[in-house]
Amino acid sequence: MVIARTIQELKEARASLKGSVGFVPTMGALHQGHLSLIQRAKEENDGVVVSVFVNPTQFLEGEDLDAYPRREEADRLICERAGVDILFMPTIDQMYEKDELCIGAPAIRGYILEGEKRPGHFDGMLQIVMKLLNLTQTTRAYFGKKDAQQLALVMQMVRNYFLNVEIVPCEIVRDEKGLALSSRNAYLSSEEKERALCLSRSLKRATKMVMAGELDAQKIRSEMLEVLKEADEVEYVAIVDRAFRAIEKVEIGDTIILVAAWVGKPRLIDNIWI
Repeated sequence: MVIARTIQELKEARASLKGSVGFVPTMGALHQGHLSLIQRAKEENDGVVVSVFVNPTQFLEGEDLDAYPRREEADRLICERAGVDILFMPTIDQMYEKDELCIGAPAIRGYILEGEKRPGHFDGMLQIVMKLLNLTQTTRAYFGKKDAQQLALVMQMVRNYFLNVEIVPCEIVRDEKGLALSSRNAYLSSEEKERALCLSRSLKRATKMVMAGELDAQKIRSEMLEVLKEADEVEYVAIVDRAFRAIEKVEIGDTIILVAAWVGKPRLIDNIWI
């Protein structure tokens, strides 16, 4: 495995890869969810590139940029054992100039839900993803469905800017109790991890209601909020179609139910695609 820390090192290593290339962008503190993306990339491509970069432009003032989990050596070992060909671990100076061109998230879909709660977050996310896609010249890039709105906006950016890459959505990976895996789960105490299960339980309640024939979005949302009372604060429960438009009734095959809530220190998100 080649470890590239500069753009020049990445370009030289990338030039040595032949055939199709799968790319997994991460902010490190790798867990089983990231590993599932890497494994799928290996299955579907001749070579695999993984990036580890805690991107400052997608953190808002007061968020956990400085405290975000960083485990460089562990990440390196995970990637090496997973058979990654290139691990790209750049510094901020490698990725950004002082006076940068900016990419803006769309005015509507970029400023609802996560975009409303974290204004400017998606601008920074799209900016770094554009840079990484251009640098890696990848055939396919792999993103988890847990960050559903991020996934939708990356797919829109690829479509709007005519980028020659396939974005591959990958299923959410959960622990044995159902908690969606996240690097920020490291902030949770054992008691908080138990309470955090209310997010996945609320989505299970919604699924059962839909399976029983209940499609009214407001009724489903009300039931979910009852389950979410174990959280310290619920930021939103949203029922939208795949284009992130609010809907009054669940449409099988075209609905995402999303939840964001605080449990202890971390802000957690989860969703289910119906």
